[in-house]
Amino acid sequence: MRILFIDIDTLRPDHLGCYGYHRATSPAIDQLADRGVRFVNAYASDVPCLPSRTALATGMFGIRNGVVNHGGRAADLRPWGPGRSFTSQLAWRSFAGVLLSAGYHTASFSSFPLRHGATWWTAGFLESMNLMRGMGIERADEVVPGVVDWLERRGRSDNWFLHVHLWDPHTPYNAPAGFGNLFAETPLPEWHTEAVRARNWSLAGPHCAQEPSGFSAAESSGRSPFHIPSLASMEDVREVFDGYDTGVRCADDAVATLCSKLTDLGVLDDTAVWVGSDHGEALGELGVYADHQAADEVTTHVPALLVWPGLESSVQEGLHYHLDVAATVADLAGCTLPDHWDGVSVRSALESGEQAEGRDALVLSQGAWSCQRAVRFDRWLYLLTLHDGYHPHWPSEMLFDLRADPHEECDLAMSQADELDRARAILADWRAEQLARSLSPIDPLDTVLAEGGPMHVRGHLHRYLQRLVDTGRSQWVEPLKNRHRNEFASDVETVPWF
Repeated sequence: MRILFIDIDTLRPDHLGCYGYHRATSPAIDQLADRGVRFVNAYASDVPCLPSRTALATGMFGIRNGVVNHGGRAADLRPWGPGRSFTSQLAWRSFAGVLLSAGYHTASFSSFPLRHGATWWTAGFLESMNLMRGMGIERADEVVPGVVDWLERRGRSDNWFLHVHLWDPHTPYNAPAGFGNLFAETPLPEWHTEAVRARNWSLAGPHCAQEPSGFSAAESSGRSPFHIPSLASMEDVREVFDGYDTGVRCADDAVATLCSKLTDLGVLDDTAVWVGSDHGEALGELGVYADHQAADEVTTHVPALLVWPGLESSVQEGLHYHLDVAATVADLAGCTLPDHWDGVSVRSALESGEQAEGRDALVLSQGAWSCQRAVRFDRWLYLLTLHDGYHPHWPSEMLFDLRADPHEECDLAMSQADELDRARAILADWRAEQLARSLSPIDPLDTVLAEGGPMHVRGHLHRYLQRLVDTGRSQWVEPLKNRHRNEFASDVETVPWF
């Protein structure tokens, strides 16, 4: 079996045609979806980038492997403990490791392990290539030539697994200068109205409407015809949406190129193609633009498409972790699934053409921009905020009816006491169960809080409070001071991220 895993960073499923989007962002991916299995409700257990791919590599939730942040102690794997073997369980029981053990030639094209210091991503890969010599956000046209060369050399051979990481939907939406804007005449999504923009304009927090590039005024990346402007008008909103959607289309063009190469080699029909992502992107939800700062619907919900020779196409509607999709791929590939994995394979249902039984509930986490846990169950999303990431309009608990309100505009926590209690109970039981089987009894989100909060917001509070005063939003200063007294007292300049 040949397996191509196309891992598209920061990809929202609802911005793909096969998930109902009205813009032509994904013709190649849509063709794959027509032939394969489409998971409608797949979610990354831990977000954003480093926690998500660490969960995928280890097969474990972040609360167990310890990685929930982008810096500090919770950005490194916990030691396995006294049971560590000569090469460690991770080396041969990682996602790539089980494929390697099953006889696959494993290879990865990605700058992710260098960008995030995530050496464990390479565990199990015979080849781990960063030919772009980049620290992330390389354009697809910089990644694909090396992948095509690899396919020309190895594509016709059997039993390989190839991971290809595409960054294009990630900020700064750096499409090639000659690519143009395919969506200039296409309407924006109906939900983001002028009323939404005006409401968001008055809010505070990193990547809000007045600081969509972080904690200060927008700056152009210098590499792109698109930039991320302060959202003072609907024309500015359009620029952000068009930039993101163009990034999706650039990645989709890369998918088309890789599928075309497999066709030229005569192996496309005998190759499994898996399209997934590490997390989504907020485009106004919860007041956040062009980033991934919560454990909410748009950040944790990811696309999952699987074309597998011999499997009939289907639409799977159950709740699944991205780890369940990974376990299914490994199972279909003939691998033995490690006992410590949290993912559950649905191979038997897919092979019988049935609906796979989904989970009753999913628990999701964010620890790099804010500290949140979410519970996704039935039609509901519950958010428990432990650190608001300096978004003072986020209450400690939120509840959204995703069927009626997929963009999280109406918080029902005050009016749905029964559902709120149910979500609290699910979360409490899950947390206790996971800590009992974790590599440490300490919740890594508690570690993040003890270190002063999520990595991306540390050291910014004093300067940001002054910016709020300077931009006429002083009403948020006292709420932020009151919520973050210790951080306000000890706030220091941010150290470089690298």
